Amino acid sequence: MAGPEIERFRREIIERTGDRRQADNLSDQALLREVMNTVGKPDQLGESIRCVVSVSMLTEGWDANTVTHVLGVRAFGTQLLCEQVIGRALRRQSYELNEDNLFNVEYADVLGIPFDFATKPVVVKPIAPRETIQVKAVRPDRDALEIRFPRVEGYRVELPEERLSAEFNGDSVLELTPDLVGPSITQNAGIIGEVVDLNLKHLGDLRHSTLLFHLTQRLLYTKWRDPDGEAQLHLFGQLKRLTKQWLDTCLVCKGGTYPAQLMYQELADMACERIAAGIVRAELGKRPIKAVLDPYNPTGSTIHVKFNTSKTERWETDARRCHINWVILDSDWEAEFCRVAQSHPKVKAYVKNHNLGLEVPYRYGSETRSTSPTSSCWWTMDAAPKTRCI
Repeated sequence: MAGPEIERFRREIIERTGDRRQADNLSDQALLREVMNTVGKPDQLGESIRCVVSVSMLTEGWDANTVTHVLGVRAFGTQLLCEQVIGRALRRQSYELNEDNLFNVEYADVLGIPFDFATKPVVVKPIAPRETIQVKAVRPDRDALEIRFPRVEGYRVELPEERLSAEFNGDSVLELTPDLVGPSITQNAGIIGEVVDLNLKHLGDLRHSTLLFHLTQRLLYTKWRDPDGEAQLHLFGQLKRLTKQWLDTCLVCKGGTYPAQLMYQELADMACERIAAGIVRAELGKRPIKAVLDPYNPTGSTIHVKFNTSKTERWETDARRCHINWVILDSDWEAEFCRVAQSHPKVKAYVKNHNLGLEVPYRYGSETRSTSPTSSCWWTMDAAPKTRCI
């Protein structure tokens, strides 16, 4: 009976994984899982499912937003447990705003659970669900419009090993202030007794050479490692010389702060970032900057875009310009961009970075972060070979 749906599921597995053997040897468990994942979706295995009954307590592990009836058939020990069960059941099915910029009213029928504050049942006319579309790559008809991009984890400059130099400027300055490191004086007072001011004067006793050694060590172990992960210890002397130059010229302490506070890891990493940037700056134009790719997934592609949405603001793409069937709009200017991109004679293909996986990595202190621009980031490819722009 479900032959066409199962065959469509097999094709999706082949498109997703490229493993034809897995598609030909579907187990009953895999089919049942697909049925539960596609409940109520047209042309899918779960299309005909209209009701799922869960015979269990709605406690901490329950996170379904489609519960419409709760039937209490056993005694509850406490009123709190009753409220917990109802709270788990009252998840909103839709967070879409209506014409009045408000949520539509939703109700759940609760039977057999006593509540003092319960009111009379309210009969609500069912609201038809909003139209849902699937945004995906149109394959194989538009495979010629595929856009591929590198998945970058970071950047690296191949620095010389024989002689390191640095070029420090205004961006290399690090100001230690109470706003950055916290208060430098704290008053400790009990209910009775003497008031004591706690300060950081003891940090002034730290020897400059001790701070220099620890900061150089942190710089070496976080920034200068060979491909095997071992620290390049032969560069310690040169890094120590440049670290001393940075401490003497670029470190500013204000508001009762001390250089010794660079012993704290977060502040030390901020200093190391500035020192490393100064060393890289001295080699700009002399050494290439290399992108470090994700070792497990080095290349992204528009082929993998596939998601469902009920947003009504969307643009149906031109089959000659975009690999994806729809562009989901966040603003009017995005619709204008689609119109211009599709009509421009030099644009070969374009796509919006929505569920595309394009991320821009950067560092903040010791943390490696990434930002995923969506509404403001687009990929286009002009007619020139291997030329892309954002």
